Amino acid sequence: MSYSGVIFDLDGTLLNTLDDMADSVNSILEKHGFPIHDVEKYKYFIGNGMEKLIRRAVPESILQDEEMVKTCLDEFMREYDRRWDKLTRPYNEINDLMEALDNNGIEMSVLSNKPNNFTRVLIDKFFGLKRFKIVFGARENVPKKPDPTAALEISKLSKIPVEEYLYLGDTGVDMKTANAAGMYAVGVTWGFRKADELLENGAKKIIDNPMELIELIK
Repeated sequence: MSYSGVIFDLDGTLLNTLDDMADSVNSILEKHGFPIHDVEKYKYFIGNGMEKLIRRAVPESILQDEEMVKTCLDEFMREYDRRWDKLTRPYNEINDLMEALDNNGIEMSVLSNKPNNFTRVLIDKFFGLKRFKIVFGARENVPKKPDPTAALEISKLSKIPVEEYLYLGDTGVDMKTANAAGMYAVGVTWGFRKADELLENGAKKIIDNPMELIELIK
């Protein structure tokens, strides 16, 4: 099969955003007198959107108080708006991969469960929006991953059939999204989750280094 497009997840795939997100949430938890978490725990809190991140991070007893959950979410969004680029960096060889994809005529897009405004700001800061055909984060009235709606929208807008897409991500959510959309699911091990989660959720291929993706398109 020949491939014409790649859809990238953002957090844990293109960018290591872990420290900035963990620091932002922990600062809010600390402010309210809640226990904070080790950074490693955030690898399993991140991936289903900002609200889910907060619900996983606050004490279970707080989940009954929807007003407090909303307060923590709003405060986290403001805090993350201050910190999002302090420690965040592209993973090793991601820029090399993008250059190789460009050289092979492969169109690149991004699909994240991070809010659309943050997704676009991060992509523009570290890579440039013009490098990508389409960049989508979480948007109102569009279901989040693993629902395939946004992935299918990217296929339609780019005029590239789903079967010609490689879908690259670091979580089970990404693998489910790829399979639901009829795209080739590629799991990456340099991000937030382990290979067994990726395989259990439908990864067709596991790669340990970004440049391994080039072997798939050749």
